Amino acid sequence: MSTYHNPVMLKESIEALNVDEEGIYVDATFGGGGHSMVLLEKLKGGKLIAFDQDEDAKKEAEKIQHRSFTFCQANFRFMKQYLKLNKVDKVNGILADLGISSHQIDAAARGFSTRFDGPLDMRMDQRSKVTAAKILNEYSEAQLHKIFGMYGELKNARTAARTVVDQRKIKPLKTTLDLKTALQSIAPRGKENKYFAQVFQALRIEVNEEMQALEDFLHQCGDVMEKEGRLVVMSYHSLEDRMVKNYFNTGKVFGEVEKDFFGNKIKPFEAVTRKPVEASEEEIEENSRARSAKLRVGSRL
Repeated sequence: MSTYHNPVMLKESIEALNVDEEGIYVDATFGGGGHSMVLLEKLKGGKLIAFDQDEDAKKEAEKIQHRSFTFCQANFRFMKQYLKLNKVDKVNGILADLGISSHQIDAAARGFSTRFDGPLDMRMDQRSKVTAAKILNEYSEAQLHKIFGMYGELKNARTAARTVVDQRKIKPLKTTLDLKTALQSIAPRGKENKYFAQVFQALRIEVNEEMQALEDFLHQCGDVMEKEGRLVVMSYHSLEDRMVKNYFNTGKVFGEVEKDFFGNKIKPFEAVTRKPVEASEEEIEENSRARSAKLRVGSRL
């Protein structure tokens, strides 16, 4: 098992897939390969196709020498396209762990962490042109207000946006410390760490188009999944969890469910569990990231 990242609810997520040893599976968020390694142990004649846009994840994937394994350096929003390139029409299960890996957080140079000073980068795909610094220094106050409010769920999103705009007139924001220093005076007393985590989350989501990518990905899952195949998705904040829940309930991430002529819901998946699966107290003690994790499982109708 890679020390790159310790997957949350590893046992629960693999069990939820109901692995058929001759089936075809997708690990949509390879990361350090923790899920993929366990899946490969369960496959005898089957196949595993893994996705990740991160260069570090690609290096981890290169360590796996297994005839059943294929790695695609791409965002999971392009899953259907890459499956077709690999001559795969249907799969038996898809696993997506939407959390940022601890490896990425712990690398100061990536700019994901509030704990270290580093460049305001936050790109999952280093080939992308948009960085957190670009957003903070070039987006309008209205755009920043929207991002902080929608993706960071900041109660003072408007004030945060105005503060960033005022600060960048004095000097551009280049490092994570620059950003924290700029917002220090408006962070709630005693809750600064949580506040900065929300700001960083908002920027990370915008830099990587995470909400759009998740929507694109979910809407492809029904097309490529075999009947009774399992879609297993783990999310770490309410925005993502709501989208996954809606998709299982209505077939769409936003809006009302559509019905056919007979009044039946038109949706590709049925939720296997009414409530999301959550990590045990023991796991939370060992890995604090597990506290916010919610695992939802759908079965293809």
